[in-house]
Amino acid sequence: MRIVAIGLIWLFSNSVFSQSSTEWFSRGVSKFERANQKGAITDLSKAIGIDSLNVGAYFYRGLSKNIIDSKGAISDFDKAIELKPEYVEAYYYRGFTKYWLNDYEGAILDYDKAIELKPEYAFAYFRRGWTKREFEDYKGAIADFSKAIELDINGCDPYFHYCLGKMDAYYNRGLSKVKQENHVDAISDFDKAIELNPEYDYLYYRRGLSKYLLRNYKEAISDYSKAIELDPKYVYAYFYRGASKFFLADNKGAIADFSKAIELNPKYVEAYYNRGVSKYSLEDKYGAIADMNKTIELDPKYVDAYNLSGVCKHEIEDYKGAIADFSKAIVLDPKYVEAYYNRGLSKINLNDKKGGCLDFSKAGELGKDEAYDRIKHLCN
Repeated sequence: MRIVAIGLIWLFSNSVFSQSSTEWFSRGVSKFERANQKGAITDLSKAIGIDSLNVGAYFYRGLSKNIIDSKGAISDFDKAIELKPEYVEAYYYRGFTKYWLNDYEGAILDYDKAIELKPEYAFAYFRRGWTKREFEDYKGAIADFSKAIELDINGCDPYFHYCLGKMDAYYNRGLSKVKQENHVDAISDFDKAIELNPEYDYLYYRRGLSKYLLRNYKEAISDYSKAIELDPKYVYAYFYRGASKFFLADNKGAIADFSKAIELNPKYVEAYYNRGVSKYSLEDKYGAIADMNKTIELDPKYVDAYNLSGVCKHEIEDYKGAIADFSKAIVLDPKYVEAYYNRGLSKINLNDKKGGCLDFSKAGELGKDEAYDRIKHLCN
């Protein structure tokens, strides 16, 4: 009887410990679902302390650590996989964590395993495609996004609650094609994405960029205008619409768009510079100089701004000011051929024939054949 009693006590004690581990696990999961990661980690650690084989506790603790302790998260997913080698989600989220640690090769291997175990895992194809694009395997990325589309990807992550659909897959496949400089096919994917979500301003902006790079400026303007209609404060859409207008010789329209971009972002260096270029094209030299000054104030190493400022000053016969600007451009870029050539012109106008001819000679050495013509006519 005594031996039996001891056995009953051991069984009862083990049952209490098991129940306690389950209770801590449930509490930890509940805290994770309420975004209390630190509390979840504490409770799940207690569950593991009581039952070191609690695979779910390792998995959820890994999820909880994902943001605040990525390496610790990977260790927990490792343990979950050790205890349950067919644990599809553990491979998937370990891959997800490795991606954020820039371990793209490791992430791809984990997504490979998740897909091997679950061939219809659309989210894993999508994430593997995303990772391959970062790894510059654009062909592989396109194949994975295509598979996600084929599987009709649609749903929300059960743990982190972000959602993915075919729109996301078309969009990301389009981005991968952009990386291949295949803008025509990228536009087709952006078309599909817009069809699925016509109110998403960024899709129009992104399609507009591809049209811009194909020099289809009129259609690009249409897309930027739609993005602005959906988001009147879309600063980059104003900027690129302005750039498109510039290439269509609509300098006034370009200036208006660059000005709006500056209003929305007063430190937008490129907007000041390009507005200055548009003003120069309209013969507004003083306005262009003002924009170059602002560009340089915001970015003292903006070499092209010094050059254009110098060009404007040369044309208003401020040759000393022009020489100072061209000289600064040359300090920043000793191989800036146009700056040498332009400085040479300004020096000639100040009767510094020797200095001007030396600059023409340097410009010629750097590849500007026109400089030798100047030397022939002005320096001999």
